[in-house]
Amino acid sequence: MTTSPPRTRSVVVVDDSEAIRHLILATLEDVGGFELFEASDGEEALELARRVRPALVLLDIHMPRLDGVEACRRLRALPETRGARIVMLTGTGIDQEEAARAAGADLFLTKPFSPLDLLRLVSELSAQDEPGEDPPDQSRFPRP
Repeated sequence: MTTSPPRTRSVVVVDDSEAIRHLILATLEDVGGFELFEASDGEEALELARRVRPALVLLDIHMPRLDGVEACRRLRALPETRGARIVMLTGTGIDQEEAARAAGADLFLTKPFSPLDLLRLVSELSAQDEPGEDPPDQSRFPRP
């Protein structure tokens, strides 16, 4: 019996801070099964997401040109991205979280976060793709 190769899933990292993008990409680069892409604002993220059809989008809330809440709303409206998991990266409080959740965000990761928190979140989201797995417990990830 032959086994099929692991499925590669696209991850789009969106943040206007190059340092944050670099931290996330460096943290995830050795995680198997992911192809990583980056964007510096919401407009760039939408263009990229249409092409790569990501399984996961890590999306900052506060960015130039198009903020994360509106980018999330538009990602949910696109057929290519409506099923993607969207994790909002936030340094702000609950008020932005409500708007992001209404726009379709799945989870939140509060900056600053540790690479271990990011790895745990991505691991749990990946496990959700397996039958019978429960969604991650949001309370275990950093919050404002």
